[in-house]
Amino acid sequence: MPMTQRQALEVLLHHRTNRVVITTMSSAGIWPQLSDTPLDFTYIPSAMGHGPSLGLGLALAQPDRGVIVVNGDGCQLMSLGNLVTTAHHPANLFVIILDNGHYEVTGGQPHAGAGHVDYAAIARGAGVQRVYSFTTLADWVAGASTALANPGPVVIHLLVDALMGQKTPKPPRLMAEQIRRLREALGVA
Repeated sequence: MPMTQRQALEVLLHHRTNRVVITTMSSAGIWPQLSDTPLDFTYIPSAMGHGPSLGLGLALAQPDRGVIVVNGDGCQLMSLGNLVTTAHHPANLFVIILDNGHYEVTGGQPHAGAGHVDYAAIARGAGVQRVYSFTTLADWVAGASTALANPGPVVIHLLVDALMGQKTPKPPRLMAEQIRRLREALGVA
């Protein structure tokens, strides 16, 4: 039985250290209930799939800190090329793919890759050297500290339950406020 998205994120919370955490789509509705620091960034743009690209830019600019991007499988499908870019520009980046087989926030419809896309194989094929896949909560609990150990880039695939009927979450703060808080936390003028 897959883990819930909340369970997956609760494990992440215990291993995040001082890294920036970028959440997208469905995880953006859960993470602010677990963590509210200036290093949390809720990224809900008008186009899906760009969270890993934002995370890579931050990881390259802040190599000692590290960045975790929590991305849905639908979002990852929208921009598979960012895995190739991540492998080509190594940085302390951790991309977590929450795989539930659905586009949850757009109506809960299954996406074209539901049940048969192997995200770990795609990441390895793109050139990412450290790739992990966890299908149960017990496995994720047991393997999280290894998977989230430095250095990145790392891709972590987690099989999770779908949250059917969820609407696009609202960011906990306006984008300008999130940017200001993150810049201050990173010491960027």
